[in-house]
Amino acid sequence: MRLFMLFIACLLSPTPAVPAADIDFAHDVVPVLQKHCAKCHTGKESEGGFSFNTRRLLLESQHINLKKPNESRLLQLISSTDEEDQMPPAGRARVPAKEADVIRQWIEDGAEWEPGFRFGTAGWEPPLLPRRVAIPPSSKNLNHPIDRILNAYYRRLKLKAPPPASDDIVIRRSWMDLIGLPPSSADTEEFAQSTDANRHDRLVKELLERNNDYAEHWISFWNDLLRNDYAGTGYIDGGRRQITAWLYRSLVENKPYNQFVTELIAPTKDSNGFINGIKWRGNVNASQVREVQFAQSISQVFLGINMKCASCHDSFIDRWTLDEAYGLAAIYSTRELEVHRCDKPTGRIAKAKWIFPELGEIDPEADQPERLRQLAALMTSPRNGRFSRTIVNRLWHRLMGHGIVHPVDAMHTKPWDADLLDYLAGYLQDNNYDLKKVIAHIATSNAYRAQAAPAQNWATSEEFVFRGPEARHLTAEQFMDSVWHLTGTAPASIQAPVPQDVYLGDVVAAVKPQGQWIWSHDAAVSAAAGEEATFRTTFEVKGKVTRAALVITCDNEYTAWINGRKVGADRQWPTVERFNIQRLLKQGANEVLIVGRNAGNSPNAAGLFAEVIVEANSNLRISTNADWESA
Repeated sequence: MRLFMLFIACLLSPTPAVPAADIDFAHDVVPVLQKHCAKCHTGKESEGGFSFNTRRLLLESQHINLKKPNESRLLQLISSTDEEDQMPPAGRARVPAKEADVIRQWIEDGAEWEPGFRFGTAGWEPPLLPRRVAIPPSSKNLNHPIDRILNAYYRRLKLKAPPPASDDIVIRRSWMDLIGLPPSSADTEEFAQSTDANRHDRLVKELLERNNDYAEHWISFWNDLLRNDYAGTGYIDGGRRQITAWLYRSLVENKPYNQFVTELIAPTKDSNGFINGIKWRGNVNASQVREVQFAQSISQVFLGINMKCASCHDSFIDRWTLDEAYGLAAIYSTRELEVHRCDKPTGRIAKAKWIFPELGEIDPEADQPERLRQLAALMTSPRNGRFSRTIVNRLWHRLMGHGIVHPVDAMHTKPWDADLLDYLAGYLQDNNYDLKKVIAHIATSNAYRAQAAPAQNWATSEEFVFRGPEARHLTAEQFMDSVWHLTGTAPASIQAPVPQDVYLGDVVAAVKPQGQWIWSHDAAVSAAAGEEATFRTTFEVKGKVTRAALVITCDNEYTAWINGRKVGADRQWPTVERFNIQRLLKQGANEVLIVGRNAGNSPNAAGLFAEVIVEANSNLRISTNADWESA
């Protein structure tokens, strides 16, 4: 009976006219506002002082109330029957109830806005070709090109440059931004006491030379951007493939960005995965098939262009068309790809086509691998200024907290300083697309070393004023690494599937073994089955450790600790393991402790082989021999 009454109650309960999950700003909200309100309240028009060109203007007008949506003035106006008060005004078509419900639901959901979108006639089109910038002359305290460009920016706005941050803030910011780790108290003190005028430039150089730390930190940035290291939908049925090993190696080796992108678009065996999209189960909307995902992904990641709207119909939010989205999709497709508009077939077959024909064309008759190679060449062409602008904008955003164009995936919006954006894009090209050099160039500017400014998350590029790096939350990875650093609980070895030769660098490359096989007694050739032996040694570290590794194997199994921290364990006696132990070592005395265990059902040979290799002010090799303590 209770179940029956519950069923009846559900039938009688009021339901919203438009389900919350169905509300989409670009597809549902924009058409309603364009149809009924835009004529008088967007672009240069702001009747009654009301303009909603941007979300900020809409909120400042107080026409919507996010805390009490039903009390929103906008809803009252479009629902009113009072001819003196209603909007649109008397004599014009009223807003239908269904469309009013869309606006109501949108406000209840927080009035979310498409990043970078603004109403009104577009007055600015992003340039395609690169542009060389005349850098203002240097002065006594302004030698860095970025600071000289920003000095001109401040003069135009009649502002003063932000003051410099303190030493402890600068060193912490540099460590956290460049390698994702907090500096030690000794590092901070050394930096503060240095009298070297170029100490910060030297610090940036040293941090970026820590290739593995750099890769471990920046791989999160690229995982998010490329949607890699993701184990959910799409990987279940043989869809997308992880490219973590290729990505990690590319970061360690600092692969030039144009080559990096070429290998993603026209992939090698190791880099094949990003372009394949998500393989959804069952039937999906035509705008979500893998070919169209390809168009969306390469446009957003490498050009800062949102093709999602244009994948369904000509975009409401920028100039991109359905045919342009499908032209990109057809480059990837290995089958005839019919154009669908709003998930309905049009009967037209898409033709492989590049969206910037000024740079060149794709041969639609070529096979897919060749089309992808042609696309990669066009994407990374030195004449494609949008390609280089997009990545330097992402790097500026990562280091400064706010893009020169913001949001970073809306590169159709006007930058707050076009000279700065174009200069950095040119700097990238002039330096062989070296991302580390761009990062270092930004991080060695006075602008980067300035006091932090409050975040302006609400601001579009045109509304934003640069007042210094924005205060930011730590990323989840930075927070976790900081906790591990403070508590001494960091994992001893990396868990990601990265190539060990790259992870350990050349710490153990071409090293001839010096260690001896040891056991706890002389009768190791016939040690008892199940016998355990404990081995211990100590050594001194002097100076900063740049790299360190433990190379180890044991017949039959072992567990190893460095300074009381577990490094690893293994039961596969024919294999040799290598562990990066740099973070586990400390100045002064260090301890190695290894427990070995023999296996089998009867007496058999047992033995341990291990070497600790340390690169510091004076290099060390600590190898198993008769001097190790054993029990």
